[in-house]
Amino acid sequence: MVVHQHGWRRGRAGEAVLAAGMAATFAAMSGCGGGATAGDDRPRADPAATVRAAADALARTGSARVRTAMEMATGGTRVTIRGEGGVDFRNRMGQLLVMLPADAAGKAEHRPITELLVPGALYMKNRGAGVPADKWVRVDVAGLADGNLVTGGATDPQAAAELLRGAQEVRYMGETELAGEKVRHYQGTTDIGRAAQSASPAVKGALEAAAKGFSKDTVPFDAYVDEQGRLRKVRHRFTYVNNGVIDVSSTTLLYGFGTPVNVVLPASGDIYAGKIAD
Repeated sequence: MVVHQHGWRRGRAGEAVLAAGMAATFAAMSGCGGGATAGDDRPRADPAATVRAAADALARTGSARVRTAMEMATGGTRVTIRGEGGVDFRNRMGQLLVMLPADAAGKAEHRPITELLVPGALYMKNRGAGVPADKWVRVDVAGLADGNLVTGGATDPQAAAELLRGAQEVRYMGETELAGEKVRHYQGTTDIGRAAQSASPAVKGALEAAAKGFSKDTVPFDAYVDEQGRLRKVRHRFTYVNNGVIDVSSTTLLYGFGTPVNVVLPASGDIYAGKIAD
């Protein structure tokens, strides 16, 4: 999914790589006509400090299973791209299977796209657009105008957490339950540029690119943090212009903490070096 917003840099190599596969979602869209439960309302710490520290808590935990959902809305039409996988927060690596909507690629079925997330790069397999099925595409995320916050169809869970380092005007919304566990709900906005300044080296370049690419740095969010300070769920809401206003709600759910995550990068001979179909 490649997005072009007024004020975004265009013509970057990564944008050309992803254009055919994900932009079909927007074409399909344009062609188509949980609140917190009351609990202990007293936050145990400064709300902004709690949210900003969530990425560090995940690094201490080590790894987790993740589910992602990216919902795009324009002209009354909604399309959702879902993903599932795992992330090693300590070693800054992850793997996702991203499922496109049936009509986004113009087919009844589309094979899930395998995405490998590593510092500075995104690897994709089964992305279509003329790429052989047994080959991978490698994208430099710092070369993407959005730093891969929305381009790949799922916000990198590491980046989703690190983006909260720029949290500001955070409000504690109360206690609720998530997958049977009590969590504390926080709501506010985060500043992409501010998050980039204090981000870990693994995602710093990506957030710096996003800070330059988006015309607005401010991103509203809802974050759910457990008793150990770990981020359990976060929803970011992005807005941009692409032949009309498009709203994107990107949700990352984290569970199964400590589950081993094995990411094997493709050999150089398995990376596609040919032309990507437009």
